[in-house]
Amino acid sequence: MQNKIPCAAQQLNQLEPAVIQSVADVAAFTVGNQYLLENRVRILEADDVQISAAVIGNSGLYKQTIRLKAGSLVTKCSCPLAEQPFCRHCVAVLLEFHRSDHARAPSVAPERSALDEPVSEPEETTSPLGIKLREMTVFIDWVQMTVHALDRGHTLPAIPELGRGEVMGWIRAIQGLDERRQRSEEKLLALEYDLSAREAQLHRMTQQVEASTEKATQAQEACEKMQREVAGFRGALSRVAEVTKEIDRLDSEIKALAGDLVKKGSMLDGQAVSLKKVSESLHALLKPPAN
Repeated sequence: MQNKIPCAAQQLNQLEPAVIQSVADVAAFTVGNQYLLENRVRILEADDVQISAAVIGNSGLYKQTIRLKAGSLVTKCSCPLAEQPFCRHCVAVLLEFHRSDHARAPSVAPERSALDEPVSEPEETTSPLGIKLREMTVFIDWVQMTVHALDRGHTLPAIPELGRGEVMGWIRAIQGLDERRQRSEEKLLALEYDLSAREAQLHRMTQQVEASTEKATQAQEACEKMQREVAGFRGALSRVAEVTKEIDRLDSEIKALAGDLVKKGSMLDGQAVSLKKVSESLHALLKPPAN
């Protein structure tokens, strides 16, 4: 993304942070200042009118070119953001340039400013960190390949052939972060596997508890049924006892009645004998005399 705005400054070091803040979008300035504080800005080449830099954003590494040309400030960044009048990455680069420019400036009296006496550095065409443009370009290409590899789940590309320096330190740091990420993923997979096993065990235990609960419910229902049956048997037994008692009473009455009947039978037998004798006597009296 390239932007162009009018600018009366003759040198880039005249763009104070307050001026940048007054021109930039509020969100862009806030994020750009955060990038500055997190040391994400690398100035590759810089002079009074042009800066080449790179910023490690939240989604990748982006290149910036900022220059003063014919009364305008021209900013170009490889990011896709549409922030106006320039993006957060360009904000971070301008803030870093202002900070590094003042860091290189010699101590002056309080009443004098950098605008009154611009600082001329003998190594303005090189990075303030001593990083060669070729190394930074190789690093950016390697980072882009690394991002593609991570997006596809592949291993990191081979380390470029660079001498010892800050760029190689960045690469080693990225490799260390990737190794930590891989270890974290392995731990996460182990935890997920352990969680799945525990969930399966919990499911089995839940099923066993449910089966035991169902059996306990069935046993309780059977026990309550048996208690109802026992209560019924007790009622029936009570009624049988009452019937048995009544039978015993009737048996006693029957035995007493039988005794009375026997006595009355004997009396009837005696009366029958007497009647028989009376009958014989009557027959004898009624028999006609013989001739």
